[in-house]
Amino acid sequence: MLVNFENVSFAYRDVSILQGVSFSLHENESVGFIGGNGEGKTTLLKLLLGELTPDEGTVFTKNNLKVGYLPQNGGLESDGSVYAAMSEVFEEDRRLISRLERTQTAFSHADERERVSLSSELESLQRRIDARDSYHVDVRIRTVLNGMGFETMYEQVVSTMSGGEKTRLKLCRLLLEEPELLILDEPTNHLDIKTLFWLEDYLSSYKGAMLIVSHDRYFLDRLTSRTLELERGRVLSFKGNYSKYKVLKDELLKQQWREYEKQQEEIAKLQDYIDRNIVRATTAKSALSRVNQLERMEKLERPTPPPKPPRFVFEYDTQPYERTVEAHDFQLSVDGKVLIEHGDFTLLRGEKCALTGENGTGKTTLLKYLLSPVGKVQHAKFVKIGYYDQENADLDQEERVLDAFWGKNTLMSQTDARKLLAQAGIEAEDVGKKVKELSGGLRAKLELAILESRRANVLFLDEPTNHLDLPAREALEEALKRFDGTILFVSHDRRFIEAVAGKIALIENRELTLFSGSYAEFLERKSVEKKPAPPKEKPEPKEKSVQGYRSKEERAREARRKQRIKEIELRLEALEAEEAALNEELAAKAADYNAVKEITEKLEMLRAESDELYEEYETLI
Repeated sequence: MLVNFENVSFAYRDVSILQGVSFSLHENESVGFIGGNGEGKTTLLKLLLGELTPDEGTVFTKNNLKVGYLPQNGGLESDGSVYAAMSEVFEEDRRLISRLERTQTAFSHADERERVSLSSELESLQRRIDARDSYHVDVRIRTVLNGMGFETMYEQVVSTMSGGEKTRLKLCRLLLEEPELLILDEPTNHLDIKTLFWLEDYLSSYKGAMLIVSHDRYFLDRLTSRTLELERGRVLSFKGNYSKYKVLKDELLKQQWREYEKQQEEIAKLQDYIDRNIVRATTAKSALSRVNQLERMEKLERPTPPPKPPRFVFEYDTQPYERTVEAHDFQLSVDGKVLIEHGDFTLLRGEKCALTGENGTGKTTLLKYLLSPVGKVQHAKFVKIGYYDQENADLDQEERVLDAFWGKNTLMSQTDARKLLAQAGIEAEDVGKKVKELSGGLRAKLELAILESRRANVLFLDEPTNHLDLPAREALEEALKRFDGTILFVSHDRRFIEAVAGKIALIENRELTLFSGSYAEFLERKSVEKKPAPPKEKPEPKEKSVQGYRSKEERAREARRKQRIKEIELRLEALEAEEAALNEELAAKAADYNAVKEITEKLEMLRAESDELYEEYETLI
């Protein structure tokens, strides 16, 4: 067991946050941690990390437990380069290799008496290096940095990077450190979909335990095998991932209601018998027996339903013409950087289209470009666009919440305004606060409530699920699925895209490509495109008659590249086998000075060749 909470309670300024919380985390398990905004998940993590002390109960952690923690808004701080910051993780590996090289040099110049102790040290160092895989640290660093989108930023100074980039770098470093318990608080923030898939693949084979706080249902489903839910100050544990949790939670509530109602029926029967028979001399004794039975009965609490999720309803007054938004042969640039060349885009009435692409490709820029019928952008007659801004830039942070909403809906009564805000999940005690005092989740709900009130027939949504907890995301999904208008949206939430979109627009390599169909079909089509084409039975024509055919020289170069990759892979396997055999021989002949010297020289040659091959391999793949 790595961590154990036993009857932990905690309050902040007399407001109870946790009440009698008990749960454990074990070696090598992957646990999802969910709960609504403001339920206290961050407080519980701080108790686990020792940053807070419980008011009651105990928090146990295994002695010398190595914990890696990625906070939501915590990034890596360094004045060095990206690569140097990652290399710091492997200082012990470089020290061991340096020490081995010095020991090998000393061994080659030592007399027979000195070699006795040196051979033992050589064997010990070699075992430690092999166990840590120290010779391949550069490959491990490159693998993680490239997977997380830093392949062209090795030499950039960390302190000059954005907050989102620093958070991703912090995650890179944690992955390389490989702590025994990895705690990730919203790790999918700041990641595009390509990087999300890579991270899931990487974490699926993580050797330690993981505690993952996330609103990304796809991420939780792929990686977790147990789910902890924090609700109303208490933690419940469910076997299985998020989808399984949903089923088990529903079954648990139904079971609790069945048991409660059964007991209430039994209590009613007992009480009825007591009321009818307590005053009769002949039956008073049996009535008193039932009184005692009632007093001894452990009363079940009335089951508390889960907090009511927000409800969103998007409606409009007038249908627009068929081709709601279109732009043809346009170019999109920002600060001199071309994002899209010769773009063509058409959004038909009733379509629900997701804009996808890696970070920095121009999704939000395109969304804003299409907002206004200017230049090459055309809007159909009767189009009324409602825009959701992920930065909430249209909200005055100093205004009261009610004023921020009501000021945009002057014809609505205050009663109706408060009702719509409450429906969106903004409670009465929050209505009088300033906008800046709201959490990110409440600001998002306020923005969505304003969007509802505009009664737009075309919705432009930029990351609408950011900051929303899971019930709110699912409520928004259902509302958008029911909406029979037109939607163009940007999102990194794959489950959200899958639920809402019937069309995908991809920005890639400065091209805008449209796919008709579901998100699952889009991913399948993309995976098929990445697979190498099967060999053709007939030779291709010599002339390049169709765009996309390669010349004979290009095909020959590609064939040589693949052949060389195969040769390197086979040679590396052989070198690894030879190195393992030499290490076993080194351990067996530790007392034979001449043999040890000969073996260490061979090992050095093998490693030098291996390093050269790895460098060549990286250039080929």
